[in-house]
Amino acid sequence: MEIDLASILRTFKSECDEHLARMEESLIALESDPGDARSLEAIFRGAHTIKGNAAGLGYARVAEFSHAFEELLQRLRNKATPVTAARVTLLLRAVDALRQMIPQAIAGGDALSADQELLLTRLLAENKPAAEAPSAAATPAPAPQIRERRTEAAPARAERADTVRVDIHKLDQMLDLAGEIAVAHGRLRQALDPRLPRGEALEAQAHLERLSMDLQEQIMKARMVPLGPIFRQFHRMVRDIAQAHGKAARLAIAGEDVEIDLSMVEKLKDPLTHMIRNALDHGLETPEIRRALGKEPAGLIALKALHEGANIVIELSDDGAGLDRERIAARVRALGLCAAPEQLADAELCKFIFEPGFSTAETISDLSGRGVGMDVVRRNIETLRGSIGVASRPGAGTTITIRLPLTVAIIEGFAVGVADETYVLPLQAVLECIELPEEARRDRANRGTINLRGEPLPYIRLRDWFALAAARPARENVVVIEVDGIKAGLVVDTLDGARQTVIKPLGKRFQDLPAIAGSAILGNGRVALILDVPGLMREVIRVQSQSSGGEKNFPAGGEAALLQ
Repeated sequence: MEIDLASILRTFKSECDEHLARMEESLIALESDPGDARSLEAIFRGAHTIKGNAAGLGYARVAEFSHAFEELLQRLRNKATPVTAARVTLLLRAVDALRQMIPQAIAGGDALSADQELLLTRLLAENKPAAEAPSAAATPAPAPQIRERRTEAAPARAERADTVRVDIHKLDQMLDLAGEIAVAHGRLRQALDPRLPRGEALEAQAHLERLSMDLQEQIMKARMVPLGPIFRQFHRMVRDIAQAHGKAARLAIAGEDVEIDLSMVEKLKDPLTHMIRNALDHGLETPEIRRALGKEPAGLIALKALHEGANIVIELSDDGAGLDRERIAARVRALGLCAAPEQLADAELCKFIFEPGFSTAETISDLSGRGVGMDVVRRNIETLRGSIGVASRPGAGTTITIRLPLTVAIIEGFAVGVADETYVLPLQAVLECIELPEEARRDRANRGTINLRGEPLPYIRLRDWFALAAARPARENVVVIEVDGIKAGLVVDTLDGARQTVIKPLGKRFQDLPAIAGSAILGNGRVALILDVPGLMREVIRVQSQSSGGEKNFPAGGEAALLQ
């Protein structure tokens, strides 16, 4: 019998990743409550399993390292050695080392690096009886490394993003539906016999469509994964960064059972990381300042997920100092983003923190100050067809709210026609459709403003934006869109209506096309482009800014200046 070693190694790697993630979470919990026997048992089980599996696959050094890890845990379980912050830090560093060692062993390098050998020596020293081993107080564990483990961790993250565990019941349902669809295809073929009434063919086709939609729904459910494991990964980051910068912080999580499309998981991690780092750097005060203000010495960062209609809402909040309105306004004025930022409402002013190059930090640190991060956060969220908002109260903290669709694979879209092309807009961004007034049709400009029930509505013609050469029709329509409370119009030829659309990626060559989110295959076999509405607004503003000499004197959010 042939053994599929590659499959075994993939399973080994995947299981080790899961064990190490649980061990890390349990170590953080153990540090907060040294008497937590359940957390200690969970860590021990993970180390024991990794040791056994590594030994079975012939990875002797990984097994040796895991055994030393396990022995220290056994001493903690037997209360022969007390649980201290220094020992928890040592064990966390050992988890980091195993994350590096396991893929190295799979790749053929079972030898330990100099740092790993030193860490193994520390673990072995801790396992000696008290009379022989130096005390933890005398030899404190080295400070935890808070560098992002990009080079080692990135391959693991990419591999996990391509796998998902599916409940057997869901697989059974999909298998049953696949069987019913096969039967329905046979029925449709028979109904297409020209000797039979046309009504039977239509009925068979409708039945087949219903079954296909049910199968699609089941597949989408199988792609959903809970947010809990993603959220819990940040416990370690909050602990390490807070300790390294003289602060105390804890992470509270709610809504762990809320599920999200698997393809969104990796794209969500970086935005959450940026925001948590900002909360730790800008938001939370030092324990001394918090005591003087009558707050708990340890700051609170809360991650919450919930369903809101057809969207998933993720809230990240802290109980720190809040955003400094005066400092933000001064920075906005310095960057030329708005002439009178003091006159803006808090919500409008706070939006500027998402502008490229925006930072209110007085000094550059390893956490912030370079003016990058929050603009990347907004860009990443918008690539997921989501939106982001911020609210803050001085002295009471800041809350950032992210709204995301349930899935990025299917979009509720609104199709429009321009010349011979079809474009799809996200339905959630479409407010209404109206006919372009006659005086605007006579205007040959590619942009302008119309009166929408007493309010000015700036618009652009999509045919001119995409440089389509066909002549304008006698009648044109305006699709009124809204992003973050800002309205604008897109002038199109025809309105083809709402439809559910499966998004197809454009491929690497076309990934950086501005204002394009993806593509879709139409019923006639042609390709339609799916428009990125927020990106389209920004692109038009950028082009207008360049054509007007680079001025950026736009109202908050920028979109309100669209084509004015």
